[in-house]
Amino acid sequence: MSPEPQTDTDLMNREEDIERASRSLKAMAHPLRLKILCVLGDREVSVQEIVDRVGTSQSNISQHLAILRDKGILMARKDANRVYYRVGDGRTLRLIGMMQDVFCRTL
Repeated sequence: MSPEPQTDTDLMNREEDIERASRSLKAMAHPLRLKILCVLGDREVSVQEIVDRVGTSQSNISQHLAILRDKGILMARKDANRVYYRVGDGRTLRLIGMMQDVFCRTL
């Protein structure tokens, strides 16, 4: 039995998914942002813990966190004077999980 032909709506939704994936991958395609994502994984982590684990300045980390947040990859939550980040999209989280299995063993 052959697969059913795709409708225009299927192709449009698929194109939107492809565009979103492309934007996300471009935002993640920086060594420091990849390190941040390895640290986060499927957890919620404070900015200070990210700074401690990645090993660069807080201002540098904050700039990269802002890029990931602006692209819809991360979500932030403020608790008193601490800010916590987590991956906000399930599909991206699965991608990061695969990436961790392959590249993030030592972080």
